[in-house]
Amino acid sequence: MPSITMPPNQAESATQSVALFDHRPFFEKALQHGVRHGIIPAERLDTMRQEAPKGIVQIARYFGTEFLRPELELARDRMVNLISLYLEDSCDADLDRAAQSLRDHSLLSRSKGGADMLKALIGMPRSSHFGMQEAPGFRDEHIPLLAKWSLRTLDEYRAERAQRLHVGQVVDAARWMAASLGMDADALADAGADAEAVIRTALLMGAGRQPRTMPDWPAFERQVAALRKSSGRASARAAADAAVAIPVPAKLPASLREVVESVRQSVLHDLPRICDPALPIRRLFTQTPAFIGRYFWDEDALAQVEEFERQNSAAWDKATGGHQDDSSLLTLLLRIAAGSSHATLLTPAAAASLVRKVRKSGLDPELPRQFIRQHAPVALQDDYLHLWDVFAREAEPLLRSDKPYAQQDAMALLRRECNVAATTTATRR
Repeated sequence: MPSITMPPNQAESATQSVALFDHRPFFEKALQHGVRHGIIPAERLDTMRQEAPKGIVQIARYFGTEFLRPELELARDRMVNLISLYLEDSCDADLDRAAQSLRDHSLLSRSKGGADMLKALIGMPRSSHFGMQEAPGFRDEHIPLLAKWSLRTLDEYRAERAQRLHVGQVVDAARWMAASLGMDADALADAGADAEAVIRTALLMGAGRQPRTMPDWPAFERQVAALRKSSGRASARAAADAAVAIPVPAKLPASLREVVESVRQSVLHDLPRICDPALPIRRLFTQTPAFIGRYFWDEDALAQVEEFERQNSAAWDKATGGHQDDSSLLTLLLRIAAGSSHATLLTPAAAASLVRKVRKSGLDPELPRQFIRQHAPVALQDDYLHLWDVFAREAEPLLRSDKPYAQQDAMALLRRECNVAATTTATRR
């Protein structure tokens, strides 16, 4: 077959195309480049021929066994790829530098260099969730993962490394910001917090004048309420105004500023909904899919119980007006059962009106029970429930009766058991 000679410009173009799609391992390209340009002498090639079989056997033994041919062939591929990873990365894909590295160092050292790169990668954090953090460093349990990575490309390695570096920065930033709020890394791990959620909450707590501590739910809820109050109205403009007061901490290390600023932007994106008074705070953060797990608060069960009791106590004190005698409580509970406003005193006219209302619409004995369970002091709830149940059993038939003289008997019952003022000028609730 006659040979075909291409013009110089076409030959050059073909050479460039071949180079563009050259998928040979970088080790092979560096080796051939070194031999072709006299960088790697013949005696060094002879030494390589002796080093290669030893390295293949060692790699096969490390990942499995050196006694099976498929394992040896796979070990050869791993050795070539590990050397390629190390040379291309450390020499910035410069074939001259890579060839010099092969000339001056053993194949085993270049292969180990690639393995060390991968071990360091595997030892980096993969998740920003503190509950999923592993102990740093490479351990024997990671050998199967190393086996997979030993056949990956440099591009895959670099992409994974960039992602893990970002995760590491997010985790470091969360630890720093949590520490500034008095919470250490062990507590974050115990809480199973997400690093970005910790940063978002720390940024929110930096706004306003709330105490600079990692919040439990009551404190977090108060801070959101304060932001809503400061924004004054539910609009994007109001949220933007409130955002001015959410700065990146001045003492934050410079190496962490970029990642914290990125998370801060996500907080600014959330502000219109956070500052919207039409959205109940608890429902927004615990029941809205886009916000579940997005912010962090310390699940301090004792603090939540104390806050629950405090709120309940405030509601109970407001309803009872501070009066704890049986007559005042029965007056309040009867009015609740009849669907009337909360008060602990009835005027004669109000008492007569209540009797007529009950006779017409009836009582709902369960409403006072619910109110007691929700708001009364826990230690006294059973006593209050008993007090109401005994009264309701006696009073309901009489209050609902339409027999002659029932109105007078019902009024007599109310005067005996409840607080019915002697005159209409009484002001006590």
